[in-house]
Amino acid sequence: MPAPLSPGLHFIATPIGAARDITLRALDMLRAADVLAAEDTRSLRHLMEIHGVPLNGRQVLAYHDHNGAAMRPKILAALEAGKSVVYASEAGTPLVADPGYQLGRAVIEAGLPLYSAPGPSAVLTALTLSGLPTDRFLFAGFAPNSKGARRNWLAEFKEIPATLVFYESPKRIREMLADAAHSLGKERQAALCRELTKRFEEVRRGTLEELAAGVADAPIKGEIVVVVDRPHAVEVDDAELERRLSAALERESLRDAVDAVVGATGLPRRKVYQAALAMEKKK
Repeated sequence: MPAPLSPGLHFIATPIGAARDITLRALDMLRAADVLAAEDTRSLRHLMEIHGVPLNGRQVLAYHDHNGAAMRPKILAALEAGKSVVYASEAGTPLVADPGYQLGRAVIEAGLPLYSAPGPSAVLTALTLSGLPTDRFLFAGFAPNSKGARRNWLAEFKEIPATLVFYESPKRIREMLADAAHSLGKERQAALCRELTKRFEEVRRGTLEELAAGVADAPIKGEIVVVVDRPHAVEVDDAELERRLSAALERESLRDAVDAVVGATGLPRRKVYQAALAMEKKK
């Protein structure tokens, strides 16, 4: 029998694919908790059945984006009564693209104990498979739905000196990769990681332009993580900068041409923009 669980809210990570990826500690916590809460109660019940963890009549509460405001007081009441509550995300680590954030904040503000047990994470799994630098990274979640908002949002990350990690749905991956190539630079190295730890796990590596072309006419399925390399400065003298700008201006607006050259070279945007203006004045 597992040791009794300390009163408080305990976050546990759940498998993103392979059921055996759950930790022994998480299973012990599921056995010992007074109350169970989950983003998807069916997923949690199924996971417990796989690993032989009995419910023993314990309450299982659903906590998700649509009922959070109503459920938080119930969970807080259980904690204030000295009970141990385990919260499990649908897949992966709680609070990472997960509705548990407000629950965690409420527990902290109430001065109640909060714990988190490490475990599976799609972000970290994709990083280790991407082949890209892992010493500094930024997780950005899901991009906006509309094209304009998505391009502007992606452009905010263009000059951040860190590997970028995004989640995306198979319905929008084609548009997202095309816009990433536009806003971040088509020559940026990236990896598309699909169905991690599952039967049809796949990792595609290449430039953003290559990855975008790979899904343009062949839709893919499953849960997707996109990892993008940090910007790298390219040795570009004035003559080469003018050549690149000239080629870009033939097919794009001044703003888009500047964005494309900045993304491809890593040069400061101000320098490229001023060079483009000077070229336009010579015409």
